[in-house]
Amino acid sequence: MTADPVAERFAAARTDPELVLIEGFHALKHALRFGAEVVAAATDDAAALDRLAAALAPDLRATLAARVVERPLGALVARSPHTGVVAVARRPRVDVAAVLGATAGAPVVLLEDPRHLGNVGAVVRVAAAAGAAGVLVTGPRDPWDPAALRGSAGLHFALPVGRADRDALGARPLVVLDPAGDPLGELPDAALLAFGSERHGISRALSARASLRLRIPMRAGVSSLNLATAVAVVLYSGQRSA
Repeated sequence: MTADPVAERFAAARTDPELVLIEGFHALKHALRFGAEVVAAATDDAAALDRLAAALAPDLRATLAARVVERPLGALVARSPHTGVVAVARRPRVDVAAVLGATAGAPVVLLEDPRHLGNVGAVVRVAAAAGAAGVLVTGPRDPWDPAALRGSAGLHFALPVGRADRDALGARPLVVLDPAGDPLGELPDAALLAFGSERHGISRALSARASLRLRIPMRAGVSSLNLATAVAVVLYSGQRSA
């Protein structure tokens, strides 16, 4: 019996750290637009996928038709997205030291030990839209986990996303979000914007190293914002005037 190379690629993606799983049309659309190296892609309904591409991404219609093969998705992935398409891509190599070492340009978002991968993905989506220079995380969570990729709608491929060492954060000015900090305003050039975990907030160790502490103004009685919402507020509010 001849092996199916598409099925082999999807099986390899479960354990190969250089491969990532892309689930759903919007994630694949963004991955392709931002240069992802897709090594396998499958749908269980090619005609439906073509109609979706014609309506939502006509620029990619020919590319999808050429790359995506018909296969029962249940044999390839544990979770079949409602848009009926999945893919495997190579994980881009990220030079974290270079991202952290920049002393001019757009800010980088640092998530300290995030607990929810969906939140990581939502932050990546916001950061890509706002023109951030990257999203880095500390702690054990893999920012390229399929759950994070679902949350970002594939926008991991639009900017550097990787894991950082909390003790080697480079030359960027460290800005932490702190309820006791200064009012939110324009950010320093090339800021490293640190956001704490969903439950515990920023750690004392990281806060002690901050160049600047900022707070998001909130109505009395409201204790916190969703992580991605907080990142969006800071990135857009802190943009320098043209």
